[in-house]
Amino acid sequence: MHIAFAASECVPFSKTGGLADVIGALPPALASLGFKVTVFLPRYRQTKLDNPQTVIPSITVPFDDRYRFCSLLDGGVRSGVQFYFIEYPPYFDREGLYGTPLGDYHDNAERFALFCRAVLEAAKIVGTPDLFHCHDWQTALIPILLKTLYHDDPAFSRTPCILTIHNLGYQGLFPPEILPLLMLPWDLFTMSKLEFYGKVNFLKGAISMADFITTVSKKYSQEIQTAEYGFGLEGVLRARGSTISGILNAVDYVSWNPQADQYVAAPYSADDLSGKAVCKADLLKELAWPRTRSCRWWESCRASRRRRDSISFSRWPTGWRWKI
Repeated sequence: MHIAFAASECVPFSKTGGLADVIGALPPALASLGFKVTVFLPRYRQTKLDNPQTVIPSITVPFDDRYRFCSLLDGGVRSGVQFYFIEYPPYFDREGLYGTPLGDYHDNAERFALFCRAVLEAAKIVGTPDLFHCHDWQTALIPILLKTLYHDDPAFSRTPCILTIHNLGYQGLFPPEILPLLMLPWDLFTMSKLEFYGKVNFLKGAISMADFITTVSKKYSQEIQTAEYGFGLEGVLRARGSTISGILNAVDYVSWNPQADQYVAAPYSADDLSGKAVCKADLLKELAWPRTRSCRWWESCRASRRRRDSISFSRWPTGWRWKI
């Protein structure tokens, strides 16, 4: 079985959050089980490749104003996984992946629409997969394209698409005028497809049209179907409830192994935890924190503001001294 991943980031090539870690770890895990796995990524300015070879010099992507021509680079095979990169410098040779500290790039819809169209066109040349696996709003147009513009393409007549939602807070919202620019039909602009309070919602369309939907945990798959955590898409998700499954994100024990991590002050393992004390002392020294018996707690996550604001401290044990 040939599985093609399409994602906007992947370690060690590009990263802003946990999505990159998943795409860096899951494909090799599937390859080790005997699956043929291909990963498609944008080639950003930050992407470092060793002697990349051009596989397809020109891929034509039609837009309403003019055609755009990108290329496909061979990123080589890593851990049994074939990596390909879509190269189009006007869109991807930029300071950041999605924007700058001042905000998102104004043309993100065009950037990732080109990426999605290029992935489909490239796949027909380098090898049509048995399954596409897309991630978050940046690749949400792939299931939409497969059910619309590519519906009659014999290359994909039997190619289903799975969508994984890593963070529902980011949905790909754009003005409706983006549809004709991307050569997408206006009949997609309905409440049952992409329309969302007067805007085009890429992720909503993918939720409606993907063959199956997964999330990063069983709990998250349940939470996003509620008004509290659904970000306005809880109704659409509940309607697809029978095709939603939560699969817990795992840990890549090769990358996250304190027994062999060169960046920690001392190694440790489940059998020998003595190095943890050395690591704690090193961290306190680096942060210039005093060594007290108090417990310091913090949370590190990509959660949206709604999730951060909902954190409750009411269950903390009384009498404990907390420093945050």
